[in-house]
Amino acid sequence: MSNDKLSLGVIGASATYGWGMRAHMPAFLGLPEYDLTAVCTTTKRTAEESASRYGARKSYWNYKDLISDPEIDIVDVCIKAPRHYEVVMAALEAGKHVFCEWPLGANSSQSEEMAKLAKEKGVMTMVGLQSRYAPSFQNLKSLVSQGYLGRMITANMTMFLPGITRPRTVKSAWNADKEAGAHALNIATGHALDVFLWSLGELKEVQSIVATQISEWKATDISAITNTVSETKIPVTSPDNIMLIGKLENDALASVHIGSIPYHGTAFRLEVYGTEGTLIVTSDQMVEMVDPILRGAKTGDKEPTIIPHPAEFLWTPKDVPSGVAVNMAQMFRQFATDIKTGKKSDPDFEEAARRHKTLDAVELASDRQGTVVI
Repeated sequence: MSNDKLSLGVIGASATYGWGMRAHMPAFLGLPEYDLTAVCTTTKRTAEESASRYGARKSYWNYKDLISDPEIDIVDVCIKAPRHYEVVMAALEAGKHVFCEWPLGANSSQSEEMAKLAKEKGVMTMVGLQSRYAPSFQNLKSLVSQGYLGRMITANMTMFLPGITRPRTVKSAWNADKEAGAHALNIATGHALDVFLWSLGELKEVQSIVATQISEWKATDISAITNTVSETKIPVTSPDNIMLIGKLENDALASVHIGSIPYHGTAFRLEVYGTEGTLIVTSDQMVEMVDPILRGAKTGDKEPTIIPHPAEFLWTPKDVPSGVAVNMAQMFRQFATDIKTGKKSDPDFEEAARRHKTLDAVELASDRQGTVVI
């Protein structure tokens, strides 16, 4: 830490594609709390390109070199889910504070190991469940806690995302294998169910169906040498549709359907009904991408109307571009405060491990074809 800024190293800081380029980098660069010390990609050429684009003083193409740099306070892990475990564990062993994208691990066992090591090392952690930091979800949680709904009766959430049958190459179809951890249960359901339960109350029992409705993907590749086209059929074990019903700890009933579907997805919608009010949250994108629209109505109102969030729920500076960087910047700014003050905020790795356990319960209920008490 120098000049009261936190020295940051980003693993997965591509200058040309990916979530790091779209969200992490513009968020970090717009915040005064961070000094971008180093970036890391997979080759010397791309690492140097990224350092030049983002203004980092150092470039690495082996994550171990970045982690071992004594100047770096925080490691940001923004790479494919199957590699989270090895990179995060190495960063924790080196005593670094760590931010990691969601899912924390490919499974709950990996997540528990990471949470355990972080606690042993006494470092600060945070995981990218950024919907919690969207101003309108902050407002939703606040209104619920203030009693806007009266007694909560029931809540429903859907998110339908198109593209499950989109064109692919063999290389890009790595997530067909469930063991890679990058599927609709871990990612889409993980993000949506997390903010649903964080806002409204945790599940205490659940029944579910976790299904792979599209069991085969078609991949098309073109040879760079012969220019011939080859098609490959790839078996899929990753789930793409998750449905659940359950009861929250406050005894409200809940129903959820998260689906990766071929075309014309309607994106995100959450409805919650109480004895004294109704709250509705909608977005035309995946739930974690941007700040959604919150509408509400009290008893006697003709229809729900937009409820603007109070200014206190948006704490990113104007230098952060609008769009997907905002929710990330909200989190990153809170993480910087946590590190400087020593006061922990959720979602840290322990909270992430608990959320992985929630997803385990959803899957177990599907496997047993019965109710699982959480």
